[in-house]
Amino acid sequence: MRMLCRKISLAASVPLMCACMCGCNALYKDVMSWFDDAESVDAAAVAKYWDGPRIGPGMTLNITIGTPTTPPKEFKLLVDQNGDVTIPYLLQEPVACDGLTLEAMKKKLVAAYSLYIRQPQVVVSFGPYDQHGVSPWGTVTVMGEVGTQGPVNMPPTMDLTVTKVLQLAGGLKPFADKTRIIVTRCDKDGQQSRIRVDLREIGEDGRFDKDLELKAGDVIFVPETWY
Repeated sequence: MRMLCRKISLAASVPLMCACMCGCNALYKDVMSWFDDAESVDAAAVAKYWDGPRIGPGMTLNITIGTPTTPPKEFKLLVDQNGDVTIPYLLQEPVACDGLTLEAMKKKLVAAYSLYIRQPQVVVSFGPYDQHGVSPWGTVTVMGEVGTQGPVNMPPTMDLTVTKVLQLAGGLKPFADKTRIIVTRCDKDGQQSRIRVDLREIGEDGRFDKDLELKAGDVIFVPETWY
C-alpha cells in the first residue's frame, strides 16, 4: 500500500534546530506547527477506500470458476509485484488486477471466460493474511515516538483504535508525549482533519470512548515531550 502522506522535507528541520535556542515551550510549539504544515494527503490514494478495499501486489485471492454444468475449480493465488495474477490451466496470460475491487475483478474474469465457455460462474474473495502480509482493507501509518514507524495493517473487522495500533507499532518510547497524539485524516475529497488523542484521559479516567477508531489512510503522529 502507498503511504498517504508525503515525506517531510529536509528543509523542515531548520526551524526545529532554531527552536532549540528558544526554550522547551517554543520548541514544542514549533514542532507541532511544523508537523501540521508539512503534512499533505494524496486524495486519490485515500479515495480508493471509499468504495471498498482494492486488490494490490502481495495480496492473496481465492478464485472459484465453473459453469452451471461443470464442477467449479478453486484457486488460491498470489498477486505478483506487477499487480497481476495468473490462473493455472484456464487463462494463459496474467490478468491485471491492481487497484480493482473484488466485484470489478469478477466482472473482468467473467468477460474473459465468456470467450471460451458458456455462462461462466466466478467467485472472487480475499484470502487470509498475517500481520506481515498486505491487508486488502488498507493500512494506517504510525510516525514519531513509537517502537516501529511505518504502516500497520487494518484488520478485516476494521476495529483498529489508537491504543491498539500503538501496541502493534511496538509501544511508545520513553519520552513520547501521551497527551498530544495527533491523528491526521482526510475525507473523500482530500479535506484534512486533525484529531488529538490523550492516552492518559483514556487510561486514567477510563474514557474508552476517547480511544479513536481509525480508518484506512489515517496517519498517527506521536510527538516527543520537551520538558
